[in-house]
Amino acid sequence: MTSMDLEKLKMTGTGRALAVLTSGGDAQGMNAAVRAVTRMGIYVGAQVYLIHEGYQGLVEGGENIKLAHWHSVTNIIQQGGTVIGSARCKAFPTRDGRLAAAFNLVKRGITNLCVCGGDGSLTGANVFRSEWSGLLAELTQKGRITEATAQLHDHLNIVGLVGSIDNDFCGTDMTIGADSALHRIMEIVDAITTTAQSHQRTFVLEVMGRHCGYLALVSALASGADWLFIPEAPPKEGWEDRMCSRLEGSRSRGSRLNIIIVAEGAIDDEGKAISSNYIKDVSFEMCLVGPVSSRDVPIPLFHFKYRYHYDTLFYS
Repeated sequence: MTSMDLEKLKMTGTGRALAVLTSGGDAQGMNAAVRAVTRMGIYVGAQVYLIHEGYQGLVEGGENIKLAHWHSVTNIIQQGGTVIGSARCKAFPTRDGRLAAAFNLVKRGITNLCVCGGDGSLTGANVFRSEWSGLLAELTQKGRITEATAQLHDHLNIVGLVGSIDNDFCGTDMTIGADSALHRIMEIVDAITTTAQSHQRTFVLEVMGRHCGYLALVSALASGADWLFIPEAPPKEGWEDRMCSRLEGSRSRGSRLNIIIVAEGAIDDEGKAISSNYIKDVSFEMCLVGPVSSRDVPIPLFHFKYRYHYDTLFYS
């Protein structure tokens, strides 16, 4: 977009109001998205509101919905998580909850809503949009808003920004948070590779992604993993023997380590879950991996389970 195009956009949003919220699990990049929406909205002359605590804040209203200015989003672009908060909301899935949310938007003149979240958050936003006319009609019937107000705000525009580390949304090159999650996984792989080479160990890493194997697939390619499990390509019967043969072959050619990466949603060809614990047990029972000590006892496999959950690491 050229500077001339940007100049044309100035004041095109005068008289309009928009709000932005983050919902569901936090993902790196959400703050950058909030900042971009806020500042672009202000640039075009619109009133921009920040809805704190996700859908819960939208339902409760009050101080949770605050008018933003240019410096409301200063110095947040480099921060993880979401500075405007995210919360589980039991009320919004109900009709009464959405009715309260609609009232809180209408009384501020907001008919444009930007939702940054995952599958559940965006599904809820779509339901909210589809019910908008009915919600305004009910508010009018109950005397909470006038007919004129309902007609003035008769349409709700929704923009969905996919905030998900899983990169599981069709038509989007990269969901918000996916690249940061991938970088974090690679940091862990690089860190454990040193130990694996030193002690000639096999590492099993379980990464998140739900039903999408993107994080597992790309991290396996980038790290040169020996074996990979993803839900999109269930292994056929007998995979245990084939995997162990691959690991043994690698060691016989002089490799000092093996890396196995498994997506949390991995399944076999019968639909049964493949867990990192099962992979560890199979490898330990069927593979002789590592050197033999002076006592002629094989070095036991070391199991490292890695679950990436936004900004938190869990080890077991």
